[in-house]
Amino acid sequence: MHQAKPPIDIIRIDKRLLSTNLSLKLKRMKTEPVSSEDFHSHPILPPKSVSYLPNGHIPTPPQSPKYSPVDLNPPAPSVILETRREALSAQLQQYCLSQPICVVRGLANVLKLDLGLFSTKTLIETHPEHQIEVRTQRQQASDENIDFTSLATPIKNVWKCESSRSYTTIAKYAQYQACSYHDMIKGDPNEPLVSSTVNGTSKKQSNHTSLGLSARTIKFGTNVDLSDEQKWAIQLAELNKLPLFLRVVSAGNLLSHIGYTILGMNSVQLYMKVPGSRTPGHQENNNFCSVNINIGPGDCEWFGVATEYWGVLNKLCEKNGVNFLVGSWWPILDDLHEAQVPVYRFIQKPGDLVFINTGCVHWVQAIGWCNNIAWNVGPLTYNQYYAAIERYEWNKLNSCKSIVPIVHLTWNIARNMRVSDRQLFELIKFILTQSLKYVQLTLLYLEEQFHDKLDIRKQLRTSDEPAHYCITCDCEVFNILFVTELDRKHVVRCLNCTLQNDKHLENVVVLYQFPLDDLTSVYDQFQLSLLPILNSPT
Repeated sequence: MHQAKPPIDIIRIDKRLLSTNLSLKLKRMKTEPVSSEDFHSHPILPPKSVSYLPNGHIPTPPQSPKYSPVDLNPPAPSVILETRREALSAQLQQYCLSQPICVVRGLANVLKLDLGLFSTKTLIETHPEHQIEVRTQRQQASDENIDFTSLATPIKNVWKCESSRSYTTIAKYAQYQACSYHDMIKGDPNEPLVSSTVNGTSKKQSNHTSLGLSARTIKFGTNVDLSDEQKWAIQLAELNKLPLFLRVVSAGNLLSHIGYTILGMNSVQLYMKVPGSRTPGHQENNNFCSVNINIGPGDCEWFGVATEYWGVLNKLCEKNGVNFLVGSWWPILDDLHEAQVPVYRFIQKPGDLVFINTGCVHWVQAIGWCNNIAWNVGPLTYNQYYAAIERYEWNKLNSCKSIVPIVHLTWNIARNMRVSDRQLFELIKFILTQSLKYVQLTLLYLEEQFHDKLDIRKQLRTSDEPAHYCITCDCEVFNILFVTELDRKHVVRCLNCTLQNDKHLENVVVLYQFPLDDLTSVYDQFQLSLLPILNSPT
């Protein structure tokens, strides 16, 4: 689910750096100059921002695939596990990575996962005062979206998905969840509160969402943060029963190498639902894969569209007045079918795991009362890495913050991992080259433009320090930080935004976090790791 916009990025500066006696003259830093053509033609112009996509490729939404799909309602890819060995097999990972989205049934049973650890009852007993975010929504059928904000008659089949945000505690939401259930029991227990049509089978629909009537208001408990390893130690330990490729933390998971917690991505988030609770349409942050387990006791209904069709959905969002990247929208199935977009639609039962592959567009609605847990994973594959970088560049073009700091992550990958896939290796090496080139050009520009007037000061990264983003343009700022004071807090800007704000850098502290020797050493040591050939004559 989309995360809320993070608060202002604030850098905690070592106060000693603000005095002059510890400053380091820029010209004393050893630089490895790049080719002369990069700077001698315009020695005093700041370097242009670089693209991290090979061949100067500018990302654009893909056109609709040219073939005409036979089935606009394809059966959902699914696996039914019967043994623990099947769950831990390489074949399961291969299958999940070969499908846009798939549901893995029976996983909790064969791995003996104690889903009760994530039940509302256990959450109350563990940390009842833990804060959670609440989304107030309108309850309606999963294949409808009605605008109830209209002053006249409600408008049917709109894409904009209305909800308002508030906060409460686990205990208070649990009370609401229970009261909601008892209210239903008092009414007609045989009447579902929301309709569900799966594989052509239509269930009875409540009149609560009939056009012209005011649908009931519901509250969806979302983004319950389970990242604290002390508060939720038992819950997080239970998830270590999962196969390596599905785990929150593993050596082969790209997101485990970021070096700090990104809530809901490399940490677990829990969702507390009543019937009708909606997670609007979206792709995951920077197109990473995602894992979702239904704790139960009720079901969830899922909709998924392969990544090849996100360009079509982007156009439909524009047509319907919502922003594909950051807006809240609920696709209308008739619109998708008219645009020849195949939609996977399936039920996730308690204990079922849904694996969302790279770039899959998806949206979810609760059928019953249930909790879900979810997080992202990053398989070390070329497709995943390229998709992440392409979305990183697309986000920059659309002034949208990339939650995953791709440049920072890539340097950590080069430090921590060995890569044997040549195509992936060359992609990572290209990003390192572009990053190192930009760092060198920036240092050279500062030296030539400001000479002895500017000091650059060393502040190495601290443990768990988040990557930095420009407070003005939301782009990632790697290594060289231009720090200014804003509302009595120190904030980071990129070079271009800094120069627009203070062209002489008179009120700017310039920091570097990695010595150039360190970066060049990492760059040189990152080499293609050749796997030994099995059964060779030698």
